[in-house]
Amino acid sequence: MTHTSRRGLLTALAASAAAVPLGALAAAPARAAVADATGAAVDPLPAPPGLTSARSSVTLPPLDASWFTPVTLTAPLTTAVLPGTPARTEVTSQGRRVALLTHGARTVLLPGPRRTFAENKRPFVDDFGRTLPDTSLPAEQRAYWGTSPGGGSWSTLGPDATDYSVVPGTGVIALTTDYASRHASLRDDEITDVDVRSVARFDKVPTGQACSYALSFGYQDTHNNYRARLSFLTTGAVELRVEKEVADTVTQLAPAVTSATGSPAGTDWAVRVRREGARIRAKAWRADAAEPSAWAVDVTDTTFGKGRVGLRALANKGCTNLPVKLMVSRFQVDAANWAAPPSVTHGDWVRVLPQPFDGTWTAELEQTVRGWAGSTAPDVLAYAAMFLAGAPAVTAGDGPALGKQVLGEAGYGYLDPHGYRYEGADFHEYMNVGWTFPDGAYTGPSSKQVGNLDCSGYTRMVYGYHMGVPMAAGADTSGERIPRKSRDIADHAPGVLVDRTDGTAPPAAAQLQPGDLVLFNADSGDDDPAGQVVTVDHVGIHLGTDAAGKRRFLSSRKTVDGPTMSDLGGASLLDGTGTYARSLHTVRRI
Repeated sequence: MTHTSRRGLLTALAASAAAVPLGALAAAPARAAVADATGAAVDPLPAPPGLTSARSSVTLPPLDASWFTPVTLTAPLTTAVLPGTPARTEVTSQGRRVALLTHGARTVLLPGPRRTFAENKRPFVDDFGRTLPDTSLPAEQRAYWGTSPGGGSWSTLGPDATDYSVVPGTGVIALTTDYASRHASLRDDEITDVDVRSVARFDKVPTGQACSYALSFGYQDTHNNYRARLSFLTTGAVELRVEKEVADTVTQLAPAVTSATGSPAGTDWAVRVRREGARIRAKAWRADAAEPSAWAVDVTDTTFGKGRVGLRALANKGCTNLPVKLMVSRFQVDAANWAAPPSVTHGDWVRVLPQPFDGTWTAELEQTVRGWAGSTAPDVLAYAAMFLAGAPAVTAGDGPALGKQVLGEAGYGYLDPHGYRYEGADFHEYMNVGWTFPDGAYTGPSSKQVGNLDCSGYTRMVYGYHMGVPMAAGADTSGERIPRKSRDIADHAPGVLVDRTDGTAPPAAAQLQPGDLVLFNADSGDDDPAGQVVTVDHVGIHLGTDAAGKRRFLSSRKTVDGPTMSDLGGASLLDGTGTYARSLHTVRRI
């Protein structure tokens, strides 16, 4: 089965440009190459992108004849078996490695043009389509605002957890006491530049003293943050203030702007902030009116760098008609940058053989390796990156998925009534097609999971659908097909075991290569429906070493709502003390 349209597009992208963005926005200009200490060409990491840059990208240096000539394999190829387990055969040409094959595996590691894989924060909208807290859970396990779609989970602070709730379509903050701030912020501390807005209303006009709601950004904690604050006065007037709070001391960054003189209770008000570097702009308007074209406030300040975004509500001391409820109907991030977007740069390309390498070097294998030399056709890592934030939709040109989307930004799963994401989005459900597996089992499409991939579904989409490795409908112990669930992949995926925990510590994975499957026991308390303890519950694809020298992987995750290499909701790293570094269980090579 071939997929002409998607392969043709990716090949053209890989071969034609210095920067291949995964979104529809313009790519960064080509950058001059530099050299490392050995004199080898090094493609510098991309500069921090602006708010209009692509959210994710795969960047290559310009490629021309001067690059391809040295990689043409005119000399004889030689092979040698390297020490270690699993066994690997190194293929060289004139002393230079041109391929690394693992005995019993189909994946082959080859040198190629250096690429930088980068990801930035994805835009999202939270319209609060859920009911929280979930009173079926014990009090200590209840989430009061839950998780935003792609933005991380909400943290609600002060003074009482029960002041926060969500009914379908509205996040509620109840002001039951005066002069006590209530904060709801997204647990993403790395946001710098941002374009964010919210829509909210108070259920009554305050008496005695004003009430206010603010869009917070650069948020460090409840005592240190920026905010664009709307004050709702007892007269019905609405005023916009942009201010900073440093160690509980509030400073106005600009004079207050009167946005309305008579706003009745229940009127939705929108607030928008665009922060780029030191420049802060803000505006506010009635949500039933058109957004003003001009910014009401335009100031500069450098007090806070990275921080969270969120909301703050307050009833001033002396407000006499409490409780007053703030009803938030929308929280939207149109664009945002992380302070240090994760990036991985190397020249490793991962190809897949039609059959596992049995350790015998043949003329047919030599022809295959020669055909791969210098190729920029999509490999495992290119396909894996084509599901990150901002990746454009690509449809299949033929086969069972004809006309269906087979590449493009993916989510994780749809939401249940309480806002928790369902698992179960397999590769064919992303495409909205049914699938007949090699054993004859058929699984139908799922209209609710279109565009979604859970962790094993993402792995199967890359290695199974796009790279052609056979897949099973469910559990499979043959070692010839990729099973459906991560715990079965850990034991029975086609290929070889690279390393596994001994039960006392994560495996060292000294022979880890890009493209390897990394499997985790990230939530060892989980049980399957039969009551058996689940020892592996998450799978990803190793990408390579990042700019900080840490081993980074790609996986599809609930918190981020889809495939990611980022650290939102847990560092995507195999080194250090984070959740995934501590819970690495098994490494397999397809």
